[in-house]
Amino acid sequence: MGATVEIPVWLLALGALGLAVAVLDRLVAPTFRWYFRRRLERAVERLNRRLSLRIQPFRLMRRAFLVERLGHDPEVMRAVEAHVAETGMPRDIAHRLVGEYAREIVPSFSAFMYFGVGARLCRWVAEALYKVRLGAFDRAALAEIDPEAAVVFVINHRSNVDYLLVTHLASGAASLSYAVGEWARIWPLSRVIRNMGAYFIRRRERGALYRTVLRRYVQMAVEGGVTQAVFPEGGLSRDGAQGEPKLGILSYIVEAKAERDVIFVPVGVNYDRVLEDRLLLSAYGPHGAGRFNVKPRVALGFLLGWALGRLAGRASRFGYAAVGFGAPLRLGGFSGGPEALGAELMRRIGAATPVLPVGLVAAALEAGAADRAALAAAAEALARRLEAAGAHLVTPKGGLEAAVEAGLAQLLLRRIVAEEAGRITVRDAPLLAFYARSAAPVA
Repeated sequence: MGATVEIPVWLLALGALGLAVAVLDRLVAPTFRWYFRRRLERAVERLNRRLSLRIQPFRLMRRAFLVERLGHDPEVMRAVEAHVAETGMPRDIAHRLVGEYAREIVPSFSAFMYFGVGARLCRWVAEALYKVRLGAFDRAALAEIDPEAAVVFVINHRSNVDYLLVTHLASGAASLSYAVGEWARIWPLSRVIRNMGAYFIRRRERGALYRTVLRRYVQMAVEGGVTQAVFPEGGLSRDGAQGEPKLGILSYIVEAKAERDVIFVPVGVNYDRVLEDRLLLSAYGPHGAGRFNVKPRVALGFLLGWALGRLAGRASRFGYAAVGFGAPLRLGGFSGGPEALGAELMRRIGAATPVLPVGLVAAALEAGAADRAALAAAAEALARRLEAAGAHLVTPKGGLEAAVEAGLAQLLLRRIVAEEAGRITVRDAPLLAFYARSAAPVA
């Protein structure tokens, strides 16, 4: 009974470590989790006092809980049974597949990541690349939006910079939950995007089971009052023109059984230079097959060279970038179906899209202007038509004359046009047409 038991020092250390971990897990960790959770709640309360559209409790739920809730949603469970009956897949495998879909879709929102890191980074990058301007903005109409409503920003898709630009300009009023495509599922970018509240979607996935899981998440977010941002065109504009709406997510929102108001805010984005313009044109038409021939080394080299040029004072920003906010549309007051809703939203997006110097000059050159005098006259006539149609023109301090000079300078710099002996000739007609179409939404 009184015999001495000897154990190795390493085993004693291992036991002590296990005991320390158990104490931390059972006693200390819950206290710290409660402390930090309370601090987060207080920080969100302070944020909500200055935001026009509050961060709703749905966004602050634990991701694991939302994944579990989505996976066991009654509609999802019925879709599982239908999938099992149709394909013969074992039920446990179908449930596991649903869990994978749910974990892929459901975001993990962090207010610190969104406002403390993401919004500041978006502002820095957007203003480093462009002279950022605010276009049409009906402050009174936007101020009347119920803070408890489920607000959906519907945005035209010109560039991947859209995410940065809209986040920067909207961060003083709301935190946006974006529907993001497959391009963003690259680690570590995917982790940052998910922590900013975005949810990933597979745009080419047509399976009924996946679509049910996605639909139910979108509807749960609407019912929870999450402020969302969607691109109804479904992808980047390949030719510079505004595209037709794809009704997937819009139809999910319309079908949601939300007790709160659902309000759509049209957002129009435009650029003097779309960074991906030549890449988009290469993927457009019958020979492009819809695929982007992306060369990461070339893209990275271009951005690095431009950044070094900016630091050395040799490179300038890529002209103007502007965002306009159109007249909000209340779903409860709209009588049409998803098709009519999509058409009306695209009309309002077009009306809110600002017209910038490069687009204005490109449209005037396409109309036949061949020298500076003819260009100035054509641009002035076009500007009058656009303003009469309700468009918002973004111009430098010198007005329309300065806008024509700035737009022409950008086109000359990129060798889209050339000027010799007072004559302006087009060197890259497809790219000129790409920018001319950006001045056409309300023309």
